[in-house]
Amino acid sequence: MRPLLALPLLLALAACATPHRPSGFLTSYEGLSPREGTVRADIRERRDEAALAGVRRIVLAPTILLPDAKARLGWLSENEQKLLLREIDAQLCFEASERYELVQENPDANLRAAVTRVNDTNAAGSLASAAAGFFIPGPIGVRVPGSTGGLGAEAELLTPDGRQLAAITWNRNATPIGTDNPSLSRVGDALQFAEPFADDAVKALSAKDAKSREIPKPDPCAEFGPRIRPEGWLTKFATGLYIPETNAAKPAKEDETPE
Repeated sequence: MRPLLALPLLLALAACATPHRPSGFLTSYEGLSPREGTVRADIRERRDEAALAGVRRIVLAPTILLPDAKARLGWLSENEQKLLLREIDAQLCFEASERYELVQENPDANLRAAVTRVNDTNAAGSLASAAAGFFIPGPIGVRVPGSTGGLGAEAELLTPDGRQLAAITWNRNATPIGTDNPSLSRVGDALQFAEPFADDAVKALSAKDAKSREIPKPDPCAEFGPRIRPEGWLTKFATGLYIPETNAAKPAKEDETPE
């Protein structure tokens, strides 16, 4: 019972451990304020509600890894970069297509995002965590301290002439006690955080009263594979590990394989 009772405190401390540090990617950081009610991630956002009400059609720009972040991430291989950026692109596409019409030209606004930070996931610690998970019932798992990774990212919605309509900064670290799955991939935790980042980002970059729309047919995000990946859940259940090959969006080319 004690670990369960301590869980909210640990999660709150984890959120405090991922402070807001502007990267310089956003057009402006003015007016960003903390999102209320968040625990596991540090989120700062702003939106122009009146302007967002008129946005229907958007262009999604490919997610980038900031040069400063790339310089700090000498351990990150080219394939790991591609895998992570493609997963963020996929999740942003999935989420944005439920709020906006995705187009290639004549948009009302452009959505762009960047990875600002990646903390690596330790394979040895993940193996120990997965082994321990077999003896701990329930959805809450225990991770080896020091083996957890994290992700930082920023996104904004701009008019075609470059005026910022909404923006978000997002940072999250995996916690020693929680629901983040261990992984043998060094970008395992960062990959898992692509979906919550995209979900929070698109909410921040949409009007508060925006309603979800039906997914168009054909699916504008078909290039990333299925939106629901049951094989990923099966491998997590069987191994206790997050495995990119069964969970993440497929690489753009067949010869791009995750490490």
